[in-house]
Amino acid sequence: MQELIAKAEILIEALPYIKKFSGKTFVIKYGGQAMVSDALKKSIILDIILLKYIGINPVVVHGGGKEVTDFMARLGLKSRFVQGLRVTDKETMEIAEMVLSGKINKEIVSIFNSQGGKAVGLSGKDSNLFVGKKHAPLKLEGQEKESDVDLGFVGDITKVNADVVSVLSQQDYIPVISSIGITTKDETLNINADHAAGHLAAALQAEKLLVLTDVEGIFLQAQDKASFLSSLSEKQALQLIKEGKISGGMIPKVEACLKAVAGQVGSAHIIDGCLPHSILLEIFTDKGIGTMVTT
Repeated sequence: MQELIAKAEILIEALPYIKKFSGKTFVIKYGGQAMVSDALKKSIILDIILLKYIGINPVVVHGGGKEVTDFMARLGLKSRFVQGLRVTDKETMEIAEMVLSGKINKEIVSIFNSQGGKAVGLSGKDSNLFVGKKHAPLKLEGQEKESDVDLGFVGDITKVNADVVSVLSQQDYIPVISSIGITTKDETLNINADHAAGHLAAALQAEKLLVLTDVEGIFLQAQDKASFLSSLSEKQALQLIKEGKISGGMIPKVEACLKAVAGQVGSAHIIDGCLPHSILLEIFTDKGIGTMVTT
């Protein structure tokens, strides 16, 4: 009986948040280890379906960098990253689109639908959702000679046409979007999924952006649990990036959160997608988890 009472108390704790967020849009960036593990995949998708049933409108943006890297390796091709971004030539772009939009997106949609959800798969090319331009060459410093790295078809979003997402959400669908974009010249772009989620959250004026990753959040010192930051301001974030304490793949996650909150999104959170029910713990408990990024 005590166990049942404890479950009821959890529901009561969640009630104010359910009332507060009913009818609101949450953009969830789904990626990392949570996309690789079948058990975690199902758990996260069930949590997102629950959000839909209690009146929240979840929108999922997914990456799939590991799968792209693995597929390239099977073809004898080596992946190269600079400042957390994949160098994307024409062949790599074709592989990325095939894996992200053709394979991963459909797998995620299938799990949603098999578990009682109603999901629709999109890419950023559908209805010109993510329009962008090629990323400027990156300067590599700290070497004997500075050099520029052309990232190829890596894209920066210049415009988000979110009408199709809003219409699907209003019709009780869960949009699931792969991070592929397009230029005004009809060139396909490899958009960083974190950046895509941040831009989309801002365009939708979402209540929350939730970025799922493989760690608890942001730490002042790597491996030092005591240095965990439950909140992170824009000024702090930029300083930590400059000092190299936020680096690699965590940079675009923080940048996505900053883009979202600058675009009037209610709040942006970096949370551990490997923790069971991390989304629910962040949204529906008084304490929450992860790092909240603020202006």
